[in-house]
Amino acid sequence: MAIPIPEKRIAEFENFGFGLFIHYGLYSQLGRGEWVLYIEKIPVPEYEKLADTFTAEKFDARKIVSMAKAAGVKYITLTTRHHEGFSLYDTKGLNTYDAPHSPCGRDLVREFVDACHEFDVVPFFYHTTLDWQNRLYKTDFKAYLQYLRDSVEILCTQYGKIGGFWFDGNWAKPKGFNWEEDELYAVIRKHQPDAIIVNNTGTSARGEAGNPELDSVTFEQGRPTPMDRDGMSKYYAAEMCHTMNAHWGFGHSDLNYKSLASLIETFCACRKVGANYLLNIGPKGDGEIPMMQEALLLGIGEWIKKTGDAIYEGKPCGVLGQGKNFALKKGNKLYFYVHDLGIVGDSNVTVEFGGAGEKTFTGVNGKIKSVRWTDCDETLSFTQDGETVKIDCTGYPYGSNLVVRVAEAELE
Repeated sequence: MAIPIPEKRIAEFENFGFGLFIHYGLYSQLGRGEWVLYIEKIPVPEYEKLADTFTAEKFDARKIVSMAKAAGVKYITLTTRHHEGFSLYDTKGLNTYDAPHSPCGRDLVREFVDACHEFDVVPFFYHTTLDWQNRLYKTDFKAYLQYLRDSVEILCTQYGKIGGFWFDGNWAKPKGFNWEEDELYAVIRKHQPDAIIVNNTGTSARGEAGNPELDSVTFEQGRPTPMDRDGMSKYYAAEMCHTMNAHWGFGHSDLNYKSLASLIETFCACRKVGANYLLNIGPKGDGEIPMMQEALLLGIGEWIKKTGDAIYEGKPCGVLGQGKNFALKKGNKLYFYVHDLGIVGDSNVTVEFGGAGEKTFTGVNGKIKSVRWTDCDETLSFTQDGETVKIDCTGYPYGSNLVVRVAEAELE
């Protein structure tokens, strides 16, 4: 048995490491999450009236992408159409239930793609496969699937080179149901042969592989697990999508935000097993990004600046430490990710004790020449006995705490 070699587009996708998810649609105006139509059983004709008040007046694609760039994001996945059936792009006559035909009067997907190209961020398109608004979904499923393919073909042909497509909704039908996936993915391969194709398996089937044309498995919420690719017919990448609070779409009463520390640790947990981290934001109804979400995103960017870019292209290498500690390898260097260090300072002001000291890592293949903290360039002492390395990890200087500190080791 052997691990297959990843195709070029899949290898490049793995090196992106960090992506931004954006859930935006009519539901954003209600501020009760992206499933509000379904959960609150709002009659579709009543819900459709939200299109009459959709202005997106504060949706600023350049500002959003610029913010994402500052946060260290390499790609952004935008909900071009969610389960509510409303499209942020010009559907070219398929219907008029889209942003250009609303008071917004703009093709938001066009603005998004243009901004991504300007800031050198790769655009990805989320697209629902189920549809609560389109009557064909319930009355003529074959015709609906053609409508879906026609919609995707517009996205494939009208916006230049696209990094990938992220589908969501097949879990709404029984396993084995014929969604005509081959025909759908053929449309993409015809027009966007290098696009990454993802089809979300939902919370009940995390990490499950599917159609051979798919390029990545998904983990929704939770934590990703290591993939066993031995004997697979194709190399699949992995990606975990994650909310900052409990909703994908804007929830005006959802104040239960995860801490910055938690998000950083989750990001590291993803990269520990080689999975990308796709972190979500939900703009308000007018398109403005909630202040808390922007702050958390930029906080991750500050962490990346301190800890280096190995978080992108560093690969799992079998090196593990105690607890959550691990290492990634990039070129001729190992990067040790050290959790739960304490702060060094006067006992009258230092509230965190312990955590610093010797940290043991096993599975090191190669002789280490030197070790240093990436955030301050401090040289660290270490001992090595075969594949076991013990590093004397000094505590944080008073006034700092990076949550996860990174030590760079150079190999002989």
